[in-house]
Amino acid sequence: MWGKIGVRVKTDLNSIARSCGFAIFTLTPILLVLASCGGPESPSSEAGTTAANAATQEANVAKPAERNAPPSVSYDQHPAAGKLAPPAATLTNPLNADPAAAQQGQMLFAAMNCDGCHGGGAVGFVGPSLVDGRWRYGGEDGALFHSIFYGRPRGMPAYGGLLNDTTVWQLISYVRSQPVPAVVPTVAWQ
Repeated sequence: MWGKIGVRVKTDLNSIARSCGFAIFTLTPILLVLASCGGPESPSSEAGTTAANAATQEANVAKPAERNAPPSVSYDQHPAAGKLAPPAATLTNPLNADPAAAQQGQMLFAAMNCDGCHGGGAVGFVGPSLVDGRWRYGGEDGALFHSIFYGRPRGMPAYGGLLNDTTVWQLISYVRSQPVPAVVPTVAWQ
């Protein structure tokens, strides 16, 4: 009895599989043609709907910060192999002489919790001092820009995905505006 039921079930399953395979083989091209038609909407109404949806989406979603990846930066402090430096540019702070940029940078420094690592006034805390003139990765404007934009090993996050170029330059303006403390609380990297 089990054998007969097993054979019968097997036979029934084989016939169903053959039927389904034929149906899938026959219906697949038809379904692909129907899917490519686009339905009852005309192309002009579809374009209008798409544009309206895109405008609504842009209004509801915050636009990401304008990001322009800086060029490779030339570091005078880093020796070049074979005395041939790779092609690079020198970045300079376009807001260097702007006291309003330094003031805005001070507010950003606190708001972004930079002082949580670098201390109030950027004199150093868990992270290094940014005002003592000692730089592990270079102290030029371009090196500071790269440190903030791309981050550094051992704890400095990359903020280039969050901040636009102007904001990074404002932070650098603030750091540059700080006086060198009389007593430097950090030690040299050498």
